[in-house]
Amino acid sequence: MTEQNTAETAPAAETVPVAVAVAVAVAEAVPVAEASAPLTEPQAPAAPKDRRKLFAALRWTAAVVVFAAVGTGVAYGIAQPERTDIPGLATKDDGRWTYPTLAKPAVPVGAPLAKGPDNHAETHYAPLTGLLLPAPEGAKPDDGLKTDKDGTVSVDAFLEEYAPDRRAKLKERLEYGGLRQIAGRGWTTPDGTRTHVYLLRFHAPGFTDAFGGCTTNMQLAGAQVLEMDLSWRDVVSKQERGAKRPEGIGLFQETKPANGDEQTKLGCLQAGDVQGVIIQTRKGEVATVPFHQTVILQSQLLG
Repeated sequence: MTEQNTAETAPAAETVPVAVAVAVAVAEAVPVAEASAPLTEPQAPAAPKDRRKLFAALRWTAAVVVFAAVGTGVAYGIAQPERTDIPGLATKDDGRWTYPTLAKPAVPVGAPLAKGPDNHAETHYAPLTGLLLPAPEGAKPDDGLKTDKDGTVSVDAFLEEYAPDRRAKLKERLEYGGLRQIAGRGWTTPDGTRTHVYLLRFHAPGFTDAFGGCTTNMQLAGAQVLEMDLSWRDVVSKQERGAKRPEGIGLFQETKPANGDEQTKLGCLQAGDVQGVIIQTRKGEVATVPFHQTVILQSQLLG
């Protein structure tokens, strides 16, 4: 289903530059900037009187990535020092990527935010392609991810990520399982890491729950055996007592590369009516920092 545009939109929120890092414990959680935009179905309730209070700018610097999906506790690399103690918020190079300005896309006038108090189903009313994470600086588009001109992806193109004997059954599940649209973006960074990001929008969160196509049993083409990403588990386990655990995120990896000398890692993100699928492949080994960084940023855009 394509997104429908209307003429009336509310003012967009301020956006600020973003360059992100990942490296050992989350210090704070700051929301990504929100905006308002044309309405897509279903119709949403009237907007609050002072909608501007719902809009917050995301201020990220060249050194810190925030676990907004976790909501508190630990950031990679910096264990809650005062910002004044870190000149320029600089840290040593840990392989993180630098992303352009991040801002959530506009939502329809009167529509609730995905995490708004009046949106218990966490339905996303923004254009699906606008929720896709942009490519980091220096990356080139990856032709292995096949999209239409508007950024949408056909079911058959998406299923090319799976082992051939898995595709027919999964295609039937998608066709009868409430799928509305798939959007995707792919890029290759100078270190040779190939990243494919897909967002699947369903008619309701219940269909997202039933999808089942992004798990340790996903059976990717060329990487059919996956296990839990233990480094992600370790990060989560080091959160402070009482901190909110990340919801809807699962990270997996190949133990031993099955496709020559390449390794594949998989990130699964579930947010209301949207399922995110992130696949990274690299010769040798997929680097932990940019993989976690990519998952965290995409999670923030969906949240």
